[in-house]
Amino acid sequence: MASLSLWLFSGLVLLVGLERVAELIVSNRHASWAFSRGAVERGQGHYPVMVVLHSALLVGAVAEAWLTDRPFLPALGWTMLVIALGSQALRWWCILTLGNQWNTRVIVVPGLPLVRRGPYRFLPHPNYVAVVAEGLALPLVHTAWVTATVFTLANALLLTQRIRVENDALRELAVMS
Repeated sequence: MASLSLWLFSGLVLLVGLERVAELIVSNRHASWAFSRGAVERGQGHYPVMVVLHSALLVGAVAEAWLTDRPFLPALGWTMLVIALGSQALRWWCILTLGNQWNTRVIVVPGLPLVRRGPYRFLPHPNYVAVVAEGLALPLVHTAWVTATVFTLANALLLTQRIRVENDALRELAVMS
């Protein structure tokens, strides 16, 4: 019989999945806004890989927790839950700060100034800090360390390319003030 913690963890991951759907809705709305203003998209080739990787994080975390019957370790689980929830707060701070300029894809409206308020006062890519923190913390809420490790390593490779593409697009198209 599955433990209550496995069911609660599955519910948490489901909620994160629903949050991702909300992000995609916001992203599509912002893409329409940007393209109507002459936006240019870069890095289309890595976007499907990113979608698969982020989906695999959610599926993998739940599958690993259930299939290995990993225990909920309170000291680890509660700490990782706080980090996972904090990453969601940071992500939405980024989304709200960038407004129509935020997107899950690399879409830049030529001539718009670089945003330097909100979390962007402190870091050039705070949304990726949220992604890294969540990718490590969410699986570890229920001790899914294999998923946390594999996602973190794969995501590091992907983010290396993604950040390079994004920085190049911003340098080429935005007003770097």
